[in-house]
Amino acid sequence: GTVPREAEALGTKVGSFDNPDMVDADAFNREQFGEAMDVIEAAFADERFRFHGKHFTFPPPGIPDRGGFVESLTLVPRPKHPVEWWQPVTSMPTLEAVPERGYGGVFWLKHHSFIKQWWDRFGELYERAHGRTLAPGDKRMLVLNVRIEDTYEQALASARPGHDEFWKFLGPYGWSRGYLGEDGGPAKAGLIPTLEQSIDNRTWIVGSPEQVAEGIARYRDELGLQDLCLFPNFPGDTYTKTDEQLTRYAEQVRPLL
Repeated sequence: GTVPREAEALGTKVGSFDNPDMVDADAFNREQFGEAMDVIEAAFADERFRFHGKHFTFPPPGIPDRGGFVESLTLVPRPKHPVEWWQPVTSMPTLEAVPERGYGGVFWLKHHSFIKQWWDRFGELYERAHGRTLAPGDKRMLVLNVRIEDTYEQALASARPGHDEFWKFLGPYGWSRGYLGEDGGPAKAGLIPTLEQSIDNRTWIVGSPEQVAEGIARYRDELGLQDLCLFPNFPGDTYTKTDEQLTRYAEQVRPLL
């Protein structure tokens, strides 16, 4: 989870490497998450699995079953293979860990220059870990918050309420550290950016179909982008609005790309 009401109900704490006050919680969550992924990978890969770690034991000891005890578990229904593994890359420790595990990296909410730096660094770390040079867009995905309206002014008005609520929700927990600060480095933890700041950072692409296509095309050309995840639903939006945005992307933006 990203806020206390999500995370603490599941036994973790909200931790962010980008928020110095939460480093201990971040370290605990990172350890627990890595072990959880070991469990999930084993369950997905094997017909039967067992696991014993610091945080998780599957199956728990002592479960009676037909005169004996449960020694292994199965996952039913089986996943559809091949399974693709993707993980958000939001901090320097994650940037190190994700390519090491061989997962694809998902990049979001960072200034475009930081995206480029981390994108390239991910490729270097992946090659070091696995001995394979990645194509420019291979194993990396970009998430962009988009709002498409007939004009730029209409897109600003449409996006602003949801944008501001989004950052009230996530800003206090360090998520805006990916933005560019006044000193040219990462913004200070706790920043609640304006929509104009998000547009300048190119984390939010808003405007007419032509303007949104131009914003996405810049990333395509800079990164060799192959995998794009759209974030078209802002806090307060109806499902009807989201459906409209996806339709406009498919019919009015995608053909321009």
